[in-house]
Amino acid sequence: MTLSAARSGWGDDPDELRFDQADRELVGAGFRLPYESASAEGCARVPATPPVQPGGLRADETRDFRLEVTTELCRAPGDTVLTCLRDLDVLDEPLEARIGIAPDVALLIQHDTIVGWSLTDPARYLTTGFAAPDPNPLKNRNPATLGRLRALDRALRNQHEDRHRADALLALIGKLVEDYADRPAGQKP
Repeated sequence: MTLSAARSGWGDDPDELRFDQADRELVGAGFRLPYESASAEGCARVPATPPVQPGGLRADETRDFRLEVTTELCRAPGDTVLTCLRDLDVLDEPLEARIGIAPDVALLIQHDTIVGWSLTDPARYLTTGFAAPDPNPLKNRNPATLGRLRALDRALRNQHEDRHRADALLALIGKLVEDYADRPAGQKP
């Protein structure tokens, strides 16, 4: 299961369910969190029932599915549960079911339609999109690797098609060679 952070500038990507092509069993789910939390009054309307029914999903046909974009993020006190809903209007009627599809993850069902999802113990699953770089990176000065990088550099310099991509790769390779080559200071790769 993956959870992505807010949709800042990426458009409204749908949530996705992925199924095995052979047995059509659920093998992955990708959920995106709405950009902002719903109001405290809206979140207070999220019912604790029905209880989560352990289950799973099996597709009727062999394909992946996209779910309607959730727009409302409801946070329980202490952030013990996150509930994402298509919209708060779904709370005007009772939920029919909560189907557990993975540990701590349930799909919310109303009128035989998935109207949202919930996650208990969210701190266990959520991470920031970027991690701080290692202050002491391991530098591999393997001569064979450096030789392959230099050969790739020469091949890209001689390539005349798709120069924009070749130039981007050349910049990356030049930086790798510079960072990892075992050479005297100031010597060009």
